[in-house]
Amino acid sequence: MTGSLLLIEDDLSISEMVVDYLSKEGYRVTTVDDGGDALRAFDGGSYDLVLLDLMLPNVNGLDLLQRIRERSKVPILILSAKDGEVDKALGLRFGADDYIAKPFSLLELAARVSASIRRATQYVSAPESPPPAEDKEQALLAFGDLRIDIDNFTVTKRGEDVKLTAKEFHILKLFVQHPTRVYTKALLYQLVWNEDYYGDENVINVHMRRLREKIEDDPSNPRYIRTLWGIGYRLGEA
Repeated sequence: MTGSLLLIEDDLSISEMVVDYLSKEGYRVTTVDDGGDALRAFDGGSYDLVLLDLMLPNVNGLDLLQRIRERSKVPILILSAKDGEVDKALGLRFGADDYIAKPFSLLELAARVSASIRRATQYVSAPESPPPAEDKEQALLAFGDLRIDIDNFTVTKRGEDVKLTAKEFHILKLFVQHPTRVYTKALLYQLVWNEDYYGDENVINVHMRRLREKIEDDPSNPRYIRTLWGIGYRLGEA
């Protein structure tokens, strides 16, 4: 795997360690140690992924995350010693794609970087040829008030556009395509994130909550995606 990365990290020892490892994996890594310089570096380059520390001088990491997200859909992976549930929820709610807590395994970091870039490439790549006519009907799914266009990655509810992230779209598509299947959190993570589950339920919880806020009339009493306590999730009633 190759690609261009922007590493925003003010701890020199961590920065050097990450650059050394990921460079050997074939990545080109640009480093910035200041929040104020980070936005200028981002605007001045082209990157396949951003590695972002939350605790930065001059500009708060979450503020920087929002400002980058306003400019681009580039994958953003948070690196932070702030490992509480609130920080994870905030990071993902503000537009981050993934989160890894310090101290982290360089092997796991490389795997998550690779998976994030692969997912982003998958969702922006246009098909080389249109689907066969007999498959077109399968690309348009309907469930209750929802209409899901798999080819164009769009969702509408009662005719109104529903803005979903790539992961939210993938989660919804899985449920609607397999209406009788029960998904554990580990299985969802493997299917949507395309990597092994590390027991981090907060990532799944945040994405599921955000998806419900967008598609449900009453997110606290979900109709489309039901929770099976102690087991996982399954599609509800149309």
